[in-house]
Amino acid sequence: MGGGLQFLDILIFAGIAIFLVWKLRSVLGKRIGHEQESARRYADIFAKRDKAANDAGRGDKVVALPDRRTDAPADDDAPAADPVAATPLEADIARIRAIDPDFTAQGFVAGARGAFEMIVAAYAAGDLGTLKPLLAPEVFERFKGAVEQRRRAGEKLETTLVGIRSAEIVEAGLADRLAAVTVKFVSEQVNVTRDGTGKTVEGDPAKVATVTDIWTFQRNLRSRDPNWALIATDSPA
Repeated sequence: MGGGLQFLDILIFAGIAIFLVWKLRSVLGKRIGHEQESARRYADIFAKRDKAANDAGRGDKVVALPDRRTDAPADDDAPAADPVAATPLEADIARIRAIDPDFTAQGFVAGARGAFEMIVAAYAAGDLGTLKPLLAPEVFERFKGAVEQRRRAGEKLETTLVGIRSAEIVEAGLADRLAAVTVKFVSEQVNVTRDGTGKTVEGDPAKVATVTDIWTFQRNLRSRDPNWALIATDSPA
């Protein structure tokens, strides 16, 4: 009697197990079928999207800047990518930006103005410590020589930078990773040189002169140092 009940229990449990397996298979079958249908639907959407994009782009010309980094952020200040429409200066700036995406003409000019004010003031004060990191070695030696010559003569240069009337990039270039940018500064200054007694030996303390300087800055774009060094100074004839 007990054995019959155990056998009946086994049959009941077996029936339940068969029912659960069948139910599970039916559910899984529906899920897999649904996922396959979704995959087909999304594949159709992507195919139509790609086809539309290709059709729309058949008549367009896309000109990529050489060596442009694909992960570089977009910039509204970027120069024209079309080499035919760009000026030589814009093309040179674009070449620099292709390596250094953070470079912009506006940002560079703003930094150059600050460097101009700092260098003019430090040169007048004979502050070689401030000048050294801002100048290329050759330029620093020239500035240092002029400062030491004033000291030996017992003279003092007083420069008042009234203001920078304009600052604009007039030339740019790139050789390998060495970038150079030339800026034309037009400023208003009062320059007076006095001897040891305070007597004026050159300049007029009451005269504001318009001074034009053409400075060239250089930077190795491979370097982690973001600063540009002054490598040449000139004045128009």
